[in-house]
Amino acid sequence: MISEKIECIQGDITKISADAIVNAANSSLMGGGGVDGAIHRAGGPSILEECRKIVAKQGGCKTGEAVLTTAGDLPSRHVIHTVGPVWNGGTHDEEQLLANCYKNSLHLAADHQLRTIAFPNISTGIYGFPKDMAAAISVQTLNQILQTDNRIDKVFLVCFDDENYDLVTQELGK
Repeated sequence: MISEKIECIQGDITKISADAIVNAANSSLMGGGGVDGAIHRAGGPSILEECRKIVAKQGGCKTGEAVLTTAGDLPSRHVIHTVGPVWNGGTHDEEQLLANCYKNSLHLAADHQLRTIAFPNISTGIYGFPKDMAAAISVQTLNQILQTDNRIDKVFLVCFDDENYDLVTQELGK
């Protein structure tokens, strides 16, 4: 059974008002294209400033891991940066690494008493992860955690494009 705490919406994650939005970051945390660039641009320089401090302290963020910063000028309170896997044909543990992005982001939010969190479609853009597989992994991973962890009130899966929206909506309907 899919958790009622998960909702799929279509739109721009930088416009979402939640305790935290998730950034599909790269390991350098210095901004980039896609969702990462949009979040850095909309959030302003304070996000990059905090990312630089994290990099100085721990040397970036590994694939599947997650770190927390301010949201700067965004309507959310925080940004959780997670590094999704680059798709290499499925032979480099990409599925587990993607699941770890959702799991580690959710746990980080809960550990900081953040009750609402919005995720983009991690790794489905330039990183080439098959969108149907990514939709299934996101919904299954989040559902599994939300069944046992009551610290999160609501998870939004924010889809920018029609294809991801349709795939995530189908997964939620199963």
